[in-house]
Amino acid sequence: MLKKHRKLMLVTLTACLSASSLVACSSGGASSGSPSSPAASTAATAAPAAAGPKPELKSLQIWQKDDYNTYPVAKFLEQATGYKVQYDMLPQDKPQDKLNILIASGEPYDAITTVGSTDFKAVYSDYAKKGALVDLGPLIDKFGPNIKASVDPEALEAAKVDGKLYGIPTKSLNAVSTSLFIRQDWLDKVGLKMPTTLDELVAVLKAFKEKDPGGNGDKNIGLTMSGEASFISNIVGAFGMPNYWNDVNGKLIPRVMDPAFKDYTAFVADLFKQGLIDKEFAANKDATAKEKFTSGKAGIIMLNWSDVPVIMDALVKNVPTAKAGFLSALQGKDGKAALSAARGFDRITFIPKASKHPEDAIKWMNAKLEKETFKKMAIGEENKHYTFKDGTYTPIQPIFTDERNQANNFLMGTDDKNYPTYWQARVRKDMRLFDGWNLMNGLAPASTKVVDQLGYAPYMAVFSKNFLQLNTMSSDYTTKLIFGAEPMSGIDAFITKFKASGGDASFTEVNDWYATVKK
Repeated sequence: MLKKHRKLMLVTLTACLSASSLVACSSGGASSGSPSSPAASTAATAAPAAAGPKPELKSLQIWQKDDYNTYPVAKFLEQATGYKVQYDMLPQDKPQDKLNILIASGEPYDAITTVGSTDFKAVYSDYAKKGALVDLGPLIDKFGPNIKASVDPEALEAAKVDGKLYGIPTKSLNAVSTSLFIRQDWLDKVGLKMPTTLDELVAVLKAFKEKDPGGNGDKNIGLTMSGEASFISNIVGAFGMPNYWNDVNGKLIPRVMDPAFKDYTAFVADLFKQGLIDKEFAANKDATAKEKFTSGKAGIIMLNWSDVPVIMDALVKNVPTAKAGFLSALQGKDGKAALSAARGFDRITFIPKASKHPEDAIKWMNAKLEKETFKKMAIGEENKHYTFKDGTYTPIQPIFTDERNQANNFLMGTDDKNYPTYWQARVRKDMRLFDGWNLMNGLAPASTKVVDQLGYAPYMAVFSKNFLQLNTMSSDYTTKLIFGAEPMSGIDAFITKFKASGGDASFTEVNDWYATVKK
């Protein structure tokens, strides 16, 4: 029911974003244009600031556990840039729904930062097409020399919609971020090793259910995840479908049109039928799934590596002897093993037409990318927050965690030549974090990391128009298959419906582009 309500909300809000409804909040826009070449930008200088005090800006950020307004980075940026900023956050669960409401209502934010995943990139493109965003090209030409000198030109090009730049991308590090996190002490109790294949995973889940390593009786949960996880990281990769769209014989194909879709859904539905995965997973919020794991009720959770310290602290508080770690890529019956590696945008920042201060917003973002300001924002001060020796940045604790742990959420574009090196300090701030990162990105075979080919795809009108609807449609249907609410015999009929609802048109557009770039 919640899924249907969410779908209805998205459809309704998309209708609200018609051209006529956006005219009322379009006064802050700039004329069309695009950033000049990187060579020209190097010599560019920002226009002098207007006389008088700088206005207070209003920024909408992605969710984090700490209040942006009182976080030390906010104070540093106010001193370094001269701009006071009021920060608000999107909710942790269903942020797209809230964002749609704020854009449709014309809430006057001067900057909005969202995650840069394929679904949010489609939302961003849709906003741009509907006239809800400011064309940043002329503003960056005039006020953004640091933006043009710092951000990878390929990333800026990929952020364009119909040839115009509406958002400043923060690049991802082409890294695997999510896998299955398992209780090692439960494995020890049932006498099994870390599973490396799907068959071994099933054996582990059965042992977790039957041998009660958690001391929960018949209430042990083998595998838990949030309600958005009908495609389970690592497991779905063992069927050759780690990303939303995957290369099958030289064509990019969405999961539900993939020949492996039937096998995947049958496998996970069987796990559910046997009681090996959380029977309540469809209703779980992210926090709910994490609570089940940290309270000792579940043996495996789908987890982002960056969540490891918080999860482990909560788990050990409840179960002092607990140990846990990530699974490497599981092999399927045909030897396939894959983890999704992000390529493209970690996040993207845009200015809505309702902004009262678009010029100052660009000046603020540009000031954040001044080299020393950016470095101090990202990792702090040398010998206070970090040390630098033999080419390696190492955090000084606990001050690095106290004052820079959430610094990544303040990024609006990065110094792309230097940030991957600065970032060493962030991943070394907790050795559990470093170990989790290494397992998924350093120790695992490179062949198991499959980059999202759509990460740097240009704006595609049909794909962007259909992505959210098709993604929700496929996710809802997959969940119903897993729960047994839809028969497996109906998959072919669903695929026909999916294709007619925009799947075929998106497939054609995506592969027309893919044919021009694949090697």
